[in-house]
Amino acid sequence: MRAVIVLALLAMLAAPPAASAPAAQPKPQRIVSLNPCLDSVLVRIADPAQIAAISHYSHDPRASSIVPLARALRFPVTSETAEEVLAKRADLVIAGPHVALPTIHALQKLGIPLMQMGVPQSVADSQKEIRQLAAAIGQSARGERLNAAIDAALDRAKPHDKALVPALIWQGGGMVPGAGTLADELLRRTGFANMSSTYGLQQWDVLPIEHLLARPPRVLLSVGAEGQRDRMLSHPVMHDLAEHIDIRTYSPRLLHCGGPTIIDAVDRLSQIHRSLKDKTR
Repeated sequence: MRAVIVLALLAMLAAPPAASAPAAQPKPQRIVSLNPCLDSVLVRIADPAQIAAISHYSHDPRASSIVPLARALRFPVTSETAEEVLAKRADLVIAGPHVALPTIHALQKLGIPLMQMGVPQSVADSQKEIRQLAAAIGQSARGERLNAAIDAALDRAKPHDKALVPALIWQGGGMVPGAGTLADELLRRTGFANMSSTYGLQQWDVLPIEHLLARPPRVLLSVGAEGQRDRMLSHPVMHDLAEHIDIRTYSPRLLHCGGPTIIDAVDRLSQIHRSLKDKTR
């Protein structure tokens, strides 16, 4: 019996130690965002104390994607320079695709953790980015709640009939978002058919006013500065066209960002779609 016990003890001593669970990574506590679209996600899912700075665009009411603006004004901003990021003692930098390369290279040389995100071209892309960002800052549950809110808004904005209303989003200078853009998907999911492809336009392209007049949409969503209509709508030939189609304002804030902006965008599109149906009754 004594020999059996000794052998058992020797076997236990010889056995490799049980693998320990990997230590959880600490949450970043000095996050700096260099992108206004990512700012709007960050302020929704991070603890305020985690945010060291956001993009300077988010303090500009003409460019901010954060609503209300007072929410953005709670946080310091940078002008996207490596020196400012270093001064903020950032332990994570979130950047979009348009940050200056010298800034990116400087941050990499300094060894500051950098998370570069793309421009989402679909709801799925945007929700994937939210999950990635939420996981990186230790707020996965909040990321899932934001994605659930986006899903709920899309479900709420879904039209009851399958007939799509021909529409076009028209920015200053005639710039139009086409197939393969987030705007195109949001139009379709709220009951509109984006007419961009019928004009032979690319993903982002310019539509000459002559083509618009020759084949007008049922609804023209005019993108201009907040509270202002596109200056092209003042063109004399547009006055006659306005008697035959619906021209509605569409904030530039709703056009270029995903994340929580999707909720506001589909709410606005759904509101326009419902008002068209009410007019036909």
